[in-house]
Amino acid sequence: MKNIITISAPSGSGKTTLCKALRKVRKDIGWSVSYTTRMPRKKEKNGVDYHFISKKEFENRILNDEFSEWENVHGNYYGTSKLTLDQAIQNNDTILFELDVKGALKIKENNIKNTFSIFILPPSIEALRERLINRGEDSKNRIEIRLKRFEEELGYRDHFDSVIINADLGIAKKELVNIVNQLKKGAL
Repeated sequence: MKNIITISAPSGSGKTTLCKALRKVRKDIGWSVSYTTRMPRKKEKNGVDYHFISKKEFENRILNDEFSEWENVHGNYYGTSKLTLDQAIQNNDTILFELDVKGALKIKENNIKNTFSIFILPPSIEALRERLINRGEDSKNRIEIRLKRFEEELGYRDHFDSVIINADLGIAKKELVNIVNQLKKGAL
């Protein structure tokens, strides 16, 4: 059974919002809290949204082989605990991972029989630019860096088991819940 669900998307595509919506509906699905060296955003809580740690601590964890995947994204490290992944597989617990594209593909590559991967896309690059601007968290330069990365990440979409275009948040939520319901029934 595929009990590892990865959700990836370019920054600003709505993956965090969709993951939170799924978690409200499917309380039986666990949540993997990733590690990061970036500063918390408004309303983010340590241990809930991410484990916020120093660059030095993250690098020590890399040296100790504690991550099943890790990546440097926009100058900050992000990583998934091996222990979290291994325990979910061993206990056959369904767990949701919100990851960057390369992290999701690494988890899938190393756990192909257990992993179902979902890629979230905005309706267009213009819509993504508008979302990033409206989010108000990035400078113009950072937005351009994120948009450039979007073009790179778009090339990986065919490596995912399912793709959701988040043009309408309500529809995207329903589509995500439907995919996960089908997955839990063994239909996918």
